[in-house]
Amino acid sequence: MVPNDNETGRNDVVGDQTSLPAAVLWDMDGTLVDTEPAWVAAETALAHRHGAEWTEADGLSLVGNSLLTSAGYIRERMGLDLTPEEIVEELLDGVVASVRESVPWRPGARELLEELHARGVPCALVTMSYERLVAPILGHLPADTFDVVITGDKVSYGKPHPEPYLSAAAALGLDPADCVAIEDSSTGATSAEAAGCTVLVVQNHVAVPPGPRRVFRDSLTELDGPALARLQSELG
Repeated sequence: MVPNDNETGRNDVVGDQTSLPAAVLWDMDGTLVDTEPAWVAAETALAHRHGAEWTEADGLSLVGNSLLTSAGYIRERMGLDLTPEEIVEELLDGVVASVRESVPWRPGARELLEELHARGVPCALVTMSYERLVAPILGHLPADTFDVVITGDKVSYGKPHPEPYLSAAAALGLDPADCVAIEDSSTGATSAEAAGCTVLVVQNHVAVPPGPRRVFRDSLTELDGPALARLQSELG
């Protein structure tokens, strides 16, 4: 059960509290933080260690995938004698080291999180990254920023399957149709769309095609809770 504003104390923003999304479900890599360059760097370093070929285009082709799906592609592309699980752990070593030095927040992301928190709008993090990468990033935010955290190592089926977003909505006790998901990739948008969410797409490193439940914006800057609630009206 999701607590109401009086129970959480998050009712300090004066204004129209009725025109708000039931919850906002956030992707992480490329949406909340711009870790895609760190992933590509880790993949390139892996290729160099094993004398294999790898390009930036290869890396960007994996944006939004589950880590094991990406690792399977990497294994075949690089011809590695490693299991997908071993590849994932090597990549995570590099990306975790990068975010411990500095967290590359996407423009407007932290501000929107703070505004939603102040209005009492529940937020969930829905990422295909594993908990050991998520933890140091969340360590830079107040502990109660996210009501629910769904990571790639906690689901049976990763994006583009709807399970991650269905799990987040269920954990919040909400209908996915009442939630707004924020995504930057076609894979993630497909997952959220299949779950029934309204999907706000803020493209970053890769293009995302239109879809029946997708609304596009150039940035998260200057968005707030009521603006997210109005996105559903744009779906017709």
